[in-house]
Amino acid sequence: MTIDLAALPHDFLWGTATAAYQIEGAVAEDGRSPSIWDTFSHTPGKVANGDTGDIACDHYHRWREDIALMRQLGTNAYRLSVAWPRIVPGGDGPVNPKGLDFYDQLIDALLDAGITPSVTLYHWDLPQVLQDRGGWPERDTAEHFAAYAETVAARLGDRVTHWTTLNEPLCSAWIGHLEGLMAPGLTDLTAAVRASYHLLLGHGLASKAIRAVAPGAQVGIVNNLSTIHPASDRPEDLAAARRMDGHTNRWWLDPVHGRGFPADMREVYGVELPEKPGDSAAIAAPLDWLGLNYYFPQTVADDPTGPAPYARAVRRPGVPRTGMDWEVDASGIETLLLRLTAEYGARKLYVTENGSAYPDTVRPDGTIDDPGRQDYLERHLAACASAARRGAPLAGYFAWSLLDNFEWAYGYDKRFGLVHVDYRTQARTIKGTGHRYAEIIRGHRDRVPKAA
Repeated sequence: MTIDLAALPHDFLWGTATAAYQIEGAVAEDGRSPSIWDTFSHTPGKVANGDTGDIACDHYHRWREDIALMRQLGTNAYRLSVAWPRIVPGGDGPVNPKGLDFYDQLIDALLDAGITPSVTLYHWDLPQVLQDRGGWPERDTAEHFAAYAETVAARLGDRVTHWTTLNEPLCSAWIGHLEGLMAPGLTDLTAAVRASYHLLLGHGLASKAIRAVAPGAQVGIVNNLSTIHPASDRPEDLAAARRMDGHTNRWWLDPVHGRGFPADMREVYGVELPEKPGDSAAIAAPLDWLGLNYYFPQTVADDPTGPAPYARAVRRPGVPRTGMDWEVDASGIETLLLRLTAEYGARKLYVTENGSAYPDTVRPDGTIDDPGRQDYLERHLAACASAARRGAPLAGYFAWSLLDNFEWAYGYDKRFGLVHVDYRTQARTIKGTGHRYAEIIRGHRDRVPKAA
């Protein structure tokens, strides 16, 4: 497939992405306290096969090897997350020096390898002690998050420029508090809406805290968005698609752009927001960039007896699907990049996650053949380049994921990595898609004019 590499800027960031709980392991080492995901994964029946992140990819001990893999791929950026329970084991209060030391040496090693670190402060691993005190439905959690963000930025901000406050707050609020399929595993609409509010408040407070101690910081937020399609032209399905767009997209985009929480969705949820004077301005803290995580579109039909937003997913026949049973539709990433540009006035965009899970075929010689994943990568990169050609200010792409890893409630069965991980031996092997990604990166760099 042809990818219009000339449409991408010369200083484009070609990266990979991971998350702390999914790869680090070492959950009880060097002062780290349990997170809500430790609790959730150890609760019988919550995660496929009873899998946990206790060991994961053992990145905590093997990070040097993983940086070497990044160099083999030719990437020039790496999106990682910091584990809050490693830095502030009590959720608030005393800071754990060993936790900061780990990320300190990791950042230095990335920079030595010519790789730009992009640091996410919250990728779902809330310290369990804060959950025990109410978690994200409580305002205190947003304030504790800002204090933790300030601590990390004060230590790393002399070398880290790219900062993400929250990764996919939709998952934390809706999937974790409404659907119960992610930590903390609640099914409570009121708790979910309150959590959504305090997550975005935490984003705003953390943005201010980061900039106070790291003046050169470029701060953004990462949302997982979908294109939404009605199952039919029936007015009921059109209205359902509008509600799902509010639930999936507008609820997270409008407040951080100073538009407040969408009035139509407030009515759908029927939950009073825990608003205080000044919150709206705090939530709408200036964004230096906006991150898009895109995996699949959604087709929905009206479902008046179901849970909010009263819309149910509909399978479209004949549409290819990944190993996650997610539709493959690369046009969605282009549509969303252009929407963020036109509707929200984004000045700089990153695709902060994009990837696919398929069963891997390990050949007798040990190499990994993964044509489905490679096709997905090529199609979505082509759509990204098309969006850039049409005016989207796209500055980088981070493939999900560097490594096969603990895929949340799916456990270790679903493999998204450019690099295969044998969980028994922890051996790493670059897959065919990883080699193809490296080839695309080289192709782009070959277009960059060389300095005289």
